[in-house]
Amino acid sequence: MSDILPERISIEGYTHKDMTVEKVPASCEFRPRDPHLVPAANRSVVVNPSRTCMPLGAIWAVMGLNRAIPFVQGAQGCTTYVRYTFARIFREPGSVATASFHEDAAVFGGRRNVVDGLRNLVVRYWPSVIGVVTTCSSEIIGDDMENFIKAAKKKLREEIGDERADGIEIVLINTPSFVGSQVEGYNRAAQSFVGSISRKTGKPSGKVNIIPGMIYPGDIREIKYILREMGIEPTVLFDISDTLDAPLHPPKSLPYYPAGGTTIEEIRGMGDATATFAIQTSAGEAGARLLEKKCGVQYLPGPMPVGVAHTDAFVTAVAQATGREIPRSVIDDRGRLVDTMADTLHYTMMGKVAVFGDPDTVIGLTRFVCELGMTPVAVMTGTGTKTFEDNINAILEEYRDIFVEEPKVFNNGDLFEFEEYLRGVKKLNLIIGHSKGVDIAAECGVPLIRAGFPIYDRFGYQKKSIVGYRGSELLLYEIVNTIMGHHYPAAQLEQ
Repeated sequence: MSDILPERISIEGYTHKDMTVEKVPASCEFRPRDPHLVPAANRSVVVNPSRTCMPLGAIWAVMGLNRAIPFVQGAQGCTTYVRYTFARIFREPGSVATASFHEDAAVFGGRRNVVDGLRNLVVRYWPSVIGVVTTCSSEIIGDDMENFIKAAKKKLREEIGDERADGIEIVLINTPSFVGSQVEGYNRAAQSFVGSISRKTGKPSGKVNIIPGMIYPGDIREIKYILREMGIEPTVLFDISDTLDAPLHPPKSLPYYPAGGTTIEEIRGMGDATATFAIQTSAGEAGARLLEKKCGVQYLPGPMPVGVAHTDAFVTAVAQATGREIPRSVIDDRGRLVDTMADTLHYTMMGKVAVFGDPDTVIGLTRFVCELGMTPVAVMTGTGTKTFEDNINAILEEYRDIFVEEPKVFNNGDLFEFEEYLRGVKKLNLIIGHSKGVDIAAECGVPLIRAGFPIYDRFGYQKKSIVGYRGSELLLYEIVNTIMGHHYPAAQLEQ
C-alpha cells in the first residue's frame, strides 16, 4: 500500500524550489512550418490574433459617455475579460454590468436576465445612460432584445415612476462576437447612439462632431487642442479622455462617476453641427454616415492624423468645413515636427520597419514611417477592411522610389503569419504595433515601438499621443531614441 500512496507531505509543506519543474522543449530545434499553412487565408483557424471581439469595442465606446454603464447581455466571462483588459491599459476602475448568462438562459432565453439586470443596475447605480451590448451567446439563441428592453423599461416605470425611468437612456448595440472585431463593435456603437439620440432642430450650433475611434485619452486631448487653437468647439462622441483617465478626487457622492464623458445633450445636438469627422474611418464611419443621412451633417472621413501629410489633411478639412483659419500656433507645431524629421533623418532613412495593428492606426503609421525615409517591409492588420489594402498600396506607390525592399501587405492576417514573414527579413530595424508584438520582437531581435490598441505591458501610454503634429513628434522621439539605444546583434547587421 505504501508503494501506491504518494510520499507523505511534511507539515512545513513544499517550498517554491521543491515545486520547480524543469522545462523540456518539445523539439530540440526549430522546425519550419508548412508553407501552405502559413498564410491566414489558407487556414480555418486564427493563430495569435491581432484583434479581439466586437463587444469590447462597444463597451469602450459606452465608457466614454457621462454617467454611463455598459450592460453586457452574456456570460460573466465576457464582462470580466473586458474589465481586466481596460484595467491593464488605463489603470482605472471601470463599471461594466452583466446579465450573467448561465445554462438556463442559453436554453430558455435571456429575457429575465435583461429585465431583472437592468432594474438592479438602475436602482443601485442610477446611471444616465445604459448601453446594452449583446454577445455571441445572446445573438445565437435569437434574443428579442428590443422587446426585452421595452419590458425592462415598463418594469422601471412601475417601480420608480415615469419621469425617472424616461430620464435614463437605454441604447441597444448588437455585437455578435463571432464576426468582426473590436473596431466594428465601436463602429456599431456610434451608429446606435446617433440613430437613437441625435436630432436636428434647424438651429446650427457651429460645432464639429468628432468620432475618435479607439484612440487613447492623450490622442483625444491632442485633437481637442488643435480644434481649440482654431477656435472651434467640438462634440467628441465617446470622450474617454476624462472617464478612463480621470483625476483622483474624493467622491462627493455615491455611486461615483467621473466628471467627464459625452453627455446625452451633446449627442442630441450632433444633428445641428457643421460637419462630422471620423478620426478612424473603420471605427465611427457608420455613425457619421447615419448622421449625414438623418440630419444632413456633412461627413468627412479620416485619415487618422499621424505624421505630416495626414495631419495636414485633417487640419485643412476642418478649416475648410468651418471657414476658420489655421492659426500660427498650429503652423509652428507643424514646423517643429518637420524640423525634428530633418534633424533625425540620418537615423531613420533606409531603415526597415514592420507595422501591425488596427486598420486606421496602421495606415497612419505606414504613411509616417515613409515620410521618415523608412521602408515598411511588412504591413498587417488583423481587422480586414475593403479599403485597407487600397489605402496602403496608394501610400506605398507614392514612396516606392525610396524603398530598399518590396513591402508586403497582410489584410486580415494574424500574428503567426506576420512573424513567419519577418523571420525572413534581413536587417529589420523596428516593429511598430501593440503589446501583442512583444514576443515577435524578441524572436526577431529588434525593438518594439508600442502604438495602437492594446498597450498593457508599459505604463502611461494611454496618456501619450501619436496624433497631430505634436503627437507625431513625440512618436518620432521614441523611434529615433530606440534606434540609437538598441544594440543590434552583429550577426543581424551582417545578414
